[in-house]
Amino acid sequence: MGVAAVVAATALGLAACGSGGGDSGGGGGETVELTITQNAIAGGKNAAAADHIANWIIPQFVAAQKAKGKDVSVKFLPSGVDDEQYKTKLSLDLKSGKGADVIDIDGIWAGEFAEAGYIKPLTDVVGPEADSWEGWQQIPEAVQGLATFQDKKYALPVGTDGRVLYFNKTLFGKAGLPADWQPKSWQEILDAGAKLKTSGVPVPIQINAGTAMGEATSMQGVLPLLAGAGGEVQKDGKWTGASQPLKDALGLYQKIYGGGLGDPKLQQEAKGRDKSFQQFAEGKIGILMEGDYFWRGVVNPKDGVAKMADRDQVVGYAKIPAIEPGKGVRGQDFVSMSGGALRTVNPASEHPKEAFELLAFTLSPEALKEETKDGNVRITPRTDVNKEILAGEPLLTYISEEVLPLTAYRPPVAVYPQVSVALQEATAAVVGGTAADQAAAAYQSKLEGIVGGAGNIAS
Repeated sequence: MGVAAVVAATALGLAACGSGGGDSGGGGGETVELTITQNAIAGGKNAAAADHIANWIIPQFVAAQKAKGKDVSVKFLPSGVDDEQYKTKLSLDLKSGKGADVIDIDGIWAGEFAEAGYIKPLTDVVGPEADSWEGWQQIPEAVQGLATFQDKKYALPVGTDGRVLYFNKTLFGKAGLPADWQPKSWQEILDAGAKLKTSGVPVPIQINAGTAMGEATSMQGVLPLLAGAGGEVQKDGKWTGASQPLKDALGLYQKIYGGGLGDPKLQQEAKGRDKSFQQFAEGKIGILMEGDYFWRGVVNPKDGVAKMADRDQVVGYAKIPAIEPGKGVRGQDFVSMSGGALRTVNPASEHPKEAFELLAFTLSPEALKEETKDGNVRITPRTDVNKEILAGEPLLTYISEEVLPLTAYRPPVAVYPQVSVALQEATAAVVGGTAADQAAAAYQSKLEGIVGGAGNIAS
């Protein structure tokens, strides 16, 4: 749902989540009151994040401010609703000049909120302190892109992820393929798939396609391939239509699913992605393109949804290659796609500088180390922290060091979800037997209706 739609939904009667700050010093303004919110609540959604803010961030920040001679109080405003409900609530709050001083948003909402004026560049709200934050030196430029819209930083990145190729080393060994496989082109992926097929692997290659898998098709399928062919879904304000990079990406789908290297039916089933997870865990899929969630939450031998007791020995991973070396986006040899959350300062905050200090504190090395201990390990935006906390996590270290510097992000604009569906439909058509060029032309026709005409499209 776009911002224009959600703010019009005032009939929902959603209450604002509090003022943008205020004074409690009996009129003297001696105490600075701040509020912070995210879609997390104790005992419910994202409970660990809620506990971290309430039980560590707030008392530690207040103590640190007191040591500097500042009297600051902070209140956590929890939420635990569906993401779209949370987005609607934030939209209404920000439109009316209310809401918490420090807020979390999904990275994909940033451009939409910026265009609506709900968030503003950090330097406009806070001042030069936003650009001089020490953390920027620890965040890869590609990851900074998550918080950037029209060349201006609107927030700080809270965390991110990355996509890679996973492969089954046991199946590779039987097919005569190396355990340290790293394809350097799409043809090398196809060649590996052919050897896996000859050795009897039921599904040599699985790259998400179709509409049933939803955004997973875009993020773990067509968008990384588009980047690998040197394209972007949107660039310089123009949307990519039936361009050569899109035709190349859809052409790879055609070679995989039309050439017997993938299972077309899997892409059309409602639970196809879940089935692909299970089949990989059972040794029936040789190569699969997925994010780090697959390693952490799917084949995790402890609590994964498709546990692999021998994951660490059997599952290999490699960077996603460009169609040919140097032919990827930005002239890269390898590519990836990432998502992530952002944290920013409400433009209506009465204490923007103190709010930014709180925001920066939540992403300090100390805070991130505390948040990610006790089994809550994840990739943080900071390389200095990742080097320490990911020491015992080879896949997460690999993504942090090898993948994030070359990753890309979805355009954070309101119309993107519709564009994504059109891309999913294009892959579905190819998997169903439509020629890649024909599917690309049909996509461009749909795209014109979505983004306001051919004038907004580059082919």
